[in-house]
Amino acid sequence: MRTVRPIALVCVCAVWLAGCSVSGHTDPAAGAPPPAQVEHDGDDSAIRVAHPEQFPLATATRRDAAPQLRVTGVVDPDVSRAVPVVSLASGRVVELRARLGDQVRKGQLLLRIQSADIATAFSDYRKAAADQTLAQSQFDRAKALFDRGAIARKDEEVAQDAAAKARVDLENAADRLRVLGMDPGRAPTTTVDIVAPASGVITEQNVTNAAGVKSLDNSPNLLTISDLSRVWIVCDVYESDLPAVRIGDSADIRLTAYPDKPLTGRVSNISAVLDPTLRTAKVRIEVTNPGLLRIGMFVTATFHGQGKEARAVVPATAILHLHDREWVYVPLGAAQFQRVQVRSGETLPGRLQEIVSGLEPGQRVVSNALIFQNTVEQ
Repeated sequence: MRTVRPIALVCVCAVWLAGCSVSGHTDPAAGAPPPAQVEHDGDDSAIRVAHPEQFPLATATRRDAAPQLRVTGVVDPDVSRAVPVVSLASGRVVELRARLGDQVRKGQLLLRIQSADIATAFSDYRKAAADQTLAQSQFDRAKALFDRGAIARKDEEVAQDAAAKARVDLENAADRLRVLGMDPGRAPTTTVDIVAPASGVITEQNVTNAAGVKSLDNSPNLLTISDLSRVWIVCDVYESDLPAVRIGDSADIRLTAYPDKPLTGRVSNISAVLDPTLRTAKVRIEVTNPGLLRIGMFVTATFHGQGKEARAVVPATAILHLHDREWVYVPLGAAQFQRVQVRSGETLPGRLQEIVSGLEPGQRVVSNALIFQNTVEQ
């Protein structure tokens, strides 16, 4: 027992000293402001905060700017600058020298076709040439005999008529060869060369090597050559936004691939027919292609209105990007805030953001919507 009491006394003293040591430390959070308490008032957009002073407010300023309409579009070739490559002679492709996407020049050889039509046309031409030579010779002989009084005048006229008809048949045979793409003066052959009728880029290909080529009435274009020096931007504009677009207005074009190289185009057509499902109209913009635009590219087109309208301007941090939408928090009074959906416009210097709709100049918003949103979600 004498050895137990000192040990117990030491333990009691150690516990008492530990308690004194703990109570002597200062709580680091004792001087911090109380945490904000968030309450939802039934409506998800209305939020009550216990300490609203923790969230500074900013007043939306005014900026007068021309109304803008921003839509997406696709680069299409100008159909008036698209030239089909066809062959009037049917047959089989024996050589293909150009393919989809190639840049070609006018007169460049594109493909060769072996065709029985060419062989038949050359045969008809050679027969017509022989007949014309014989008819002309008979007419010359009949004329000489008539001059000597050896034959009647009617016999000379019959020979003259035969020679004239033979010349017509020869001219028709020569024209048929030219229509098929052949020169009557060249040596007879069974192949025809198809050359480019214009310079540009091959944007469509419906033929391959060794493929069969049908007659023109039931065969698609072999190739299509498009001049891409000027192209179309085709945009879908909603019915409610059509008043902001007029033929002849300019539009700013920004490429998804080259955002730092803006272009300018002109509205050349607004479709008279709306898409019954999307309720949109096709708007066509003509643009000079500096070599950056490619068929099928996605672009953003901005149309500028004629007048001016007031826009609200807030700090960029006041806008919350959530679920592909944009929101700001507006104070309602009595420590209440409401989340309001807005649509932003241009990004301005000084880390400011233009508001196109949803907020008026003079309204107050939470200057840092992300911090407020994080507090709400805790």
